[in-house]
Amino acid sequence: METEQALLAFAALSQPTRLQAFRFLVKAEPQGISAGDLAHMLAVPANTLSAHLSVMTRAGLVRGERHSRTILYRARLEELRELVGFLLKDCCEGRAEICNPILDDITCCVKGDCT
Repeated sequence: METEQALLAFAALSQPTRLQAFRFLVKAEPQGISAGDLAHMLAVPANTLSAHLSVMTRAGLVRGERHSRTILYRARLEELRELVGFLLKDCCEGRAEICNPILDDITCCVKGDCT
């Protein structure tokens, strides 16, 4: 991932409603969530959510898929993986004492026993 793309993604996630929306979309994988349902979950007007989804789409974090008259939004997990990898590669520089605790935290989430 290039620095400019990472900056776009971080900027997109730096707003509370967008961050919460992205978290809901990640949890909803692989089904996705309709824009209307997501607006309801976030308790925001549809036009406000639309603006937030546009920002995240331009940043490459989400995509919309039309299903009849409904658009389902999904998190682009491959972009999330690249963003996390971008941070780990640049910040840790291969130093186990920095990376291992982070990787341990991620591993516990995959196993479902995060605290």
